[in-house]
Amino acid sequence: MPDGLERFRACFDVSRETLKRLEQYEALIRKWSRSINLVSKPTLQEVWDRHFMDSAQVFMHVGSENVIADLGSGGGFPGVVLAIMAKDSRPEIRIVLVESDARKSAFLLTAVRELGLNVEVRTDRIEMTPALQADLITARALASLDQLCGFAHHHLNESGRALFLKGARYQQEVDLAQAKWDFDLTIHPSITNSDAALLELQNLRPKS
Repeated sequence: MPDGLERFRACFDVSRETLKRLEQYEALIRKWSRSINLVSKPTLQEVWDRHFMDSAQVFMHVGSENVIADLGSGGGFPGVVLAIMAKDSRPEIRIVLVESDARKSAFLLTAVRELGLNVEVRTDRIEMTPALQADLITARALASLDQLCGFAHHHLNESGRALFLKGARYQQEVDLAQAKWDFDLTIHPSITNSDAALLELQNLRPKS
């Protein structure tokens, strides 16, 4: 068993079927990456550690939400990984992937179909997509927190939350975002990078 897969299994208590789907997803990423840039080439050899584990940690903080919107999904992180994690344990969860790049959307549609996931793919710009009324918004490596707050405010329902994966400069982004937005913030340390964090935002609203 590859080291990355072994580390993933040690970190997350998932079924054999879930691991099998993640292996299928990895194979699709490698196949499609020959023609489109789904992940950076240096991280293609570290898919399990750099992308799967980073995305799967978001699922640890999913509560009773039924509709999750993943904005700027790209190669499917964290959205497709969340859908794979949910398929056995929370099959009622519906995930909407919003991706403006047509080629990446084609990849996402293929992955969703071949893996049998409860996912809708929307090929559109986030700001042009009608309000999704999502229970939970996710995003990874997409935009500044300030801009993400604008996206989330548009697409969340009144009681919704946001979970954003952020790197080492996350506190600077928080400070800048708080100049324009009010929100309740919980910082969850990243399990893949000691300098990074998963930012949980609730009660998001523009400053009056």
